[in-house]
Amino acid sequence: MPELPEVETTVRGLRNKIIGRKIKGVWTDWPKYFKNSSKEEFKDCVIGEKIEGIERKGKNILFILSKEKILLVHMKMTGHFLVGKWEERKGVDKVYNKKWEDEKWIPESRTGKMMDPKNRFIRLIFYLNNNQMLALSDMRRFAKVICGAKEEILNSRDLDLGVDPLSKDFSFEVFKNILSNRRKRIKTLLMDQKIISGIGNIYSDEVLWRAKIHPLTPSNEIKEDKVRVLHQEIINILRRAVKLGGTSTDDFRDPNGIKGRYGRELDVYQKDGEKCKRCGGEITRIKIGGRSARFCPKCQKK
Repeated sequence: MPELPEVETTVRGLRNKIIGRKIKGVWTDWPKYFKNSSKEEFKDCVIGEKIEGIERKGKNILFILSKEKILLVHMKMTGHFLVGKWEERKGVDKVYNKKWEDEKWIPESRTGKMMDPKNRFIRLIFYLNNNQMLALSDMRRFAKVICGAKEEILNSRDLDLGVDPLSKDFSFEVFKNILSNRRKRIKTLLMDQKIISGIGNIYSDEVLWRAKIHPLTPSNEIKEDKVRVLHQEIINILRRAVKLGGTSTDDFRDPNGIKGRYGRELDVYQKDGEKCKRCGGEITRIKIGGRSARFCPKCQKK
């Protein structure tokens, strides 16, 4: 699932491409995306509106529309936005990549990064007034798409989130209080969007490895010096991941259809069975609350 760096990468990429554009039309083959409206009601909400801004709240993307409306999108597990031009397949249309042969929409150019097979699951298209398209590629069809009045969206449960770790509100004192006032496994706490928004499986593994903290450690038992290290590593790793365009170990691509580069710098995520680059121990995977946690039991002692 795209986490804070991937969503931030998407937001920054979209700002450079579609702010100021009007939405002329909408196509989808999966109306279940629209959680609070029918397909026609959703179209009525967005068509004709101008995209005046794009913001990130946790893992949510907020498209600020004209007439005091907001389009909220959570890309969920396999979703990512692309900007370009696609053509609807008509009959047999040969493409050099066989994985595209059964897809409805094909990039107009037929070449380049948009032809990455991970970009082929076009489920939702917004037609813009410059003849470009804003498309959602989403293999699993889990994304959430909501349009509504600005006040309604901003006060919705979707945005009832914890502190953003890249905001000025994420001070050491705030973080220390979060940990000391709760007795939750630290891995679970870091991924709780109601407490700290934006961190998921990838970056919780990475920051805990950097701070040498076992993922099962109760949050209120972590000593202050370790809390300080963990706080700084959260900021450092997330900023670095944003700078490198996020992590693309699986589905994520930026709005140009390009992989993020932070995957080259991962220390522990999806490194099961490999040697720890710090101490030589073996990276281990365990389940915590139904989610995987990777860590080195030799240098991340409980």
